[in-house]
Amino acid sequence: MNTPLVRIALTASLIALLSACSSPPKPSTVDESQKRPANAQLAVELQVCKNDLQNTRIVATESSRLAETTAATLAHMAARQQLLASMQEKAGANRVHTVHFAFNSTHVSIPTTEASALVDEAKAAPLVVLRGRTDGLSDSSGESRIAQARANAVRDYLIAAGVDPTRIRATHQPSGDHVADNRNPQGRNLNRRVEIEVYRALPLSTQASEAPQP
Repeated sequence: MNTPLVRIALTASLIALLSACSSPPKPSTVDESQKRPANAQLAVELQVCKNDLQNTRIVATESSRLAETTAATLAHMAARQQLLASMQEKAGANRVHTVHFAFNSTHVSIPTTEASALVDEAKAAPLVVLRGRTDGLSDSSGESRIAQARANAVRDYLIAAGVDPTRIRATHQPSGDHVADNRNPQGRNLNRRVEIEVYRALPLSTQASEAPQP
């Protein structure tokens, strides 16, 4: 056996082993193709989509609450209007009749069917208010006279039909209070009138003034 050769071989092997142990390990490799940065476009769009979805849910919830509140409010208003209408129907709203006059006339002319209803209502009413009007443009004495005469003519008409005269109040206004355009004949025909307001119940002020004093 060649001892020197064996020693040389052993020495070479030992040197190679020591060299391998002394060299640092190689770092692990990373596949760059599999990396996805935190701020990649797809990730950003996904986060925006999530935020939009959350906001949409919040808006939908608030809209639903608002719709429920609005519906409840409308229902309350409708019920209140129905109640007021029912109360008004039971109490009886005042009725207004209108008598029109020809130019410079105080002659009362009421169709038969309207006259019958008017008289029946006026007989049952505790108060009837007459308001004489003209198509005048100024508060002249002539306009005042004819407005008052028209109210008095309707008053006489009702009394003749059997309405209690103590229940009738007559007022007048010389000019203004027009219900139509006073610049044309049709409007003036409508403005020459007496309004007859038939009360179903005495106004509170009238009840107080007519109450017996202690």
